[in-house]
Amino acid sequence: MDCKLERSAQRTESLVWPGQEGFPEDGGEDGLSESFQLLQMDVECEHQEEEVCPANSATWSSKNVQRKQRHWERIVSSKKSKRKQEKERRKVKRAEHPGTCPQHSKRFLKALTKERLLEAKHSGPRLCVDLSMTHHMSKKELSRLAGQLRRLYGSNKKASRPFWICLTGFSTDSPLYEECLRMNDGFSAYLLDVTEEDCFSLFPLETLVYLTPDSEQALEDIDQNTVYIIGGLVDESIQKKVTFQKARDYSVKTARLPIQEYMVRRQNEKNYHSEVLAINQVFDVLSTYFETHSWPEALKKGVSPGKGYILRNAME
Repeated sequence: MDCKLERSAQRTESLVWPGQEGFPEDGGEDGLSESFQLLQMDVECEHQEEEVCPANSATWSSKNVQRKQRHWERIVSSKKSKRKQEKERRKVKRAEHPGTCPQHSKRFLKALTKERLLEAKHSGPRLCVDLSMTHHMSKKELSRLAGQLRRLYGSNKKASRPFWICLTGFSTDSPLYEECLRMNDGFSAYLLDVTEEDCFSLFPLETLVYLTPDSEQALEDIDQNTVYIIGGLVDESIQKKVTFQKARDYSVKTARLPIQEYMVRRQNEKNYHSEVLAINQVFDVLSTYFETHSWPEALKKGVSPGKGYILRNAME
């Protein structure tokens, strides 16, 4: 009993305000009882706060989760509604135009393009771009060549009968490779072959035809068993008969596009006429001819008016 009274007295002393040494003398037992009541109320409040806070926190957290879930459900519902409306719109469009082809998703078209390119690797004609002569090019020339490679690959992706492209003499630590990565989005994922080997050591020499404007032989047709080579050069760096001489050094057949056979010079103010095309323009001619088997249509596609040539029948 004495111990309990002593502890009670100590708790009571903790309630004394600064400057007071004790309770009023006339408080007696009533003052002590009131102090115990105040102490008990304070302790009960602390217990209530400890019990209430976790419950409130859990409730708030639960409401927040429910709010986010309702927000997500609204988004999903909105997407479903939009898809349904789009399907109905396409259905109405097909009913109005029964002869048109249905629209495909980008994912489907991408997969279809990949399938066509991979099929060309096994059964399509082959085209090599000889990049072994780029070490003397300036930064500007390399940038132009990188842009031409991008356009060439883009044309091949769109073709219904694509070629399989091989970039030969192309080192991955070369300035041109760095320029291609900088200028061409997704260049490292292009579906084509990249090799440091020279095209003359990569394929049997009898299967090669080097396309050069200096050749005396016009290209008559595209043979799927032949590997066609385009010199990776740009206008500023072209020297007379560089690619032609390289082909002769390896005893490889050469050919030129039949511009002279199907086109004529057109008078212009600068009196400029050139059969030298960018590599993507040469490819556009080859690709179009492979699909249409029409040299006039192919040359019209690839030979720009700035070269100073027009089709013969356009003069009539």
